[in-house]
Amino acid sequence: MAIGSDAEIRDLIGPRTRRIDLAGRTVLPSFQDAHVHPSMAGLGLLQCPLHDLPRTPEAYLAAIAAYAAERPTEPWVVGDGWYMSAFPGGMPLKEDLDRIVPDRPVLFINRDGHGAWLNSRALALAGITRETPDPPHGRIERNPDGEPSGTLHEGAMEAVKQIIPPPTLEDRARGIELAQAYLHRLGVTAWQDAWVTPADLDAYRLVAERGALSARVVACLWWERERGGEQIDEMLELRRTGTVGRLRATTVKIMHDGVAENQTAAMLQPYLDGHGHPRGTGLSFVDPELLKRHVTRLDAEGFQVHFHALGDRAVREALDALTAARAANGKTDGRHHLAHLQVVDPADYPRFSDLDATANIQPLWACYDPQMVVLTLPHLPVERSVLQYPFRSLRQAGARLAGGSDWTVSTPNVMAEVEVAVTRVSYEDRTTAPFIASEALTLEDALRAFTQGTAYVNHLDDVTGTLEPGKLADLVILDRDVFAPDAGPIGDTRVLLTMVEGQVVHEDPELERRDASATRESAAAVDR
Repeated sequence: MAIGSDAEIRDLIGPRTRRIDLAGRTVLPSFQDAHVHPSMAGLGLLQCPLHDLPRTPEAYLAAIAAYAAERPTEPWVVGDGWYMSAFPGGMPLKEDLDRIVPDRPVLFINRDGHGAWLNSRALALAGITRETPDPPHGRIERNPDGEPSGTLHEGAMEAVKQIIPPPTLEDRARGIELAQAYLHRLGVTAWQDAWVTPADLDAYRLVAERGALSARVVACLWWERERGGEQIDEMLELRRTGTVGRLRATTVKIMHDGVAENQTAAMLQPYLDGHGHPRGTGLSFVDPELLKRHVTRLDAEGFQVHFHALGDRAVREALDALTAARAANGKTDGRHHLAHLQVVDPADYPRFSDLDATANIQPLWACYDPQMVVLTLPHLPVERSVLQYPFRSLRQAGARLAGGSDWTVSTPNVMAEVEVAVTRVSYEDRTTAPFIASEALTLEDALRAFTQGTAYVNHLDDVTGTLEPGKLADLVILDRDVFAPDAGPIGDTRVLLTMVEGQVVHEDPELERRDASATRESAAAVDR
C-alpha cells in the first residue's frame, strides 16, 4: 500500500495493523528462484537424501545401510545427493553398495542429477553388462576389462530409471508441499521448476487445486531430446490444462549439454585427459540445426525457452537458436533464458542483450570448491578455465541477470548464493582464494538477480520483484542490515519472515525479539 519513512507510514497504522519493529534489519522483495527442482527435491526428502552429510564414502554408505535396514520390504533402495568429489575421479563403485545391500537394487543419483551410483543388482535388472554399448547421450563407466563399474552418466541412467517403481501421485504432491515449505523458510516465494514431467505437472495441479500452493510456480515442461518437434503439440495441451491458480505451465526446458565434471558439457575446445592431452569436446544433446527449428516454433507458439547451456559451445548454439527465432518471428515477449553458463566465449557476451536473453546464473559454483579444483580445472585448457562464470562481464555487456540455485544440486539458500556472487569464495570455506575475482558482482546486483531479475523471467515483474505501492506484498525480512559494513558474512543471514500477498508463510520467533540498544527511530519501516 505504501513505502516510506516512519513519519510517512505512521498515519496509516490502524487498530488491525500489525506493527513489526525491524530494529535495523532489512526488508526486501521476496526471493524468486529461476532454476530449481522442487518436484525432485521433495521426492528426495521422502527417500534417502545424502546432500547434507559429510562428503565421504563412509558417511554415504552408513546412511544408505541404515535406510535400507529400516525398510526391509521396499523393493528398491533409492536416494540422491552424493558429491562426485567424494570419490576418486568422481566415480563410486558398485562393490561398495553390494557389500551393504546385496539382495536389492540400489540407485543413488548424484547431487547434480547427471550421474548415478548403482549396485550390481540394479545393473543386472537394467540389462547393463560389458556388452552394452554407451547410449548416444551418455556413458557407462567401466573397469579395465569392460565390466560396468557402478557409475552411469547422463542418458545411460535411463535404462535404470525406467524400471524403478514410480512414485504415486500423492507421493509427488506431498513432496512438492515439503519442498515449498523448505523454500519459504529461505524467503523464496516463486520459482521455475526446471524439469517437470507430465506426472510432476499432475502433482502440482493437485496441490494447486486443493489450495495448498502458496508459491507462484512456472513449470518448465521437459523437452525429451530423443524425440522431435511432434512433442510441441502435446506441450500446448499441457500448457492449457496445467495452468491453475498460481501454477503456469508456460516454459519449455531444453537441456542442451551436460556438465564439465564428467566432460559432457559442450565445449568449443577439447577437454584434457589426466596427462594434458585432448579428450573430446562434450555433447550437444540436440542437433544445432534442429534446435533452431524447435526453438523457432516454441517461440512462435508463445512458449518461453529455458536452456541448460553450461559449456561455451552449448551457449553459442542456444544463442544461435534464439537468433533464428528472432529472424523468423520478430521480437516476442518470450523472455528466454540460458542457465548455468559455466564457460562463455567473450564474443557471445553482447548477444545476450541483443537477443534479450537473460543470463540465468548459479553463483554458488563460482568458487574453488572440490568440484572445481579436483574435477574441472585439471580438464579445461587454461584459456577456457579463466572464462568461467563471467557474471560481471555479462552484466557489463548489458545482459539481464536472474539467479537460480539448481537445488538439490546446490543449497537454495539465496543469501549463501549472494555471498559467493559477491566474494567468489565458497561460503563453506571462507579461507580459500577468490575464484576469478574480477567477475564478482556487487551486493546490489546479486540481490537484484534473485528479485527483480527472476521476477522478469517469471513474467511476474509487473506485480513482484521490487518494493513499490501497487505491487503484491511478497516480502522477506532478514535478520540484519545486509548493507552495513559490520553485517558479517552475507551467507549467515537468516530469513525471519516470508510473506505472499501479505500472508505470512514463514515466521521465525527471532522476529519479535528486539535489540534493546536499538532506538525507536531505527525500526518501523525501511526506506531504501
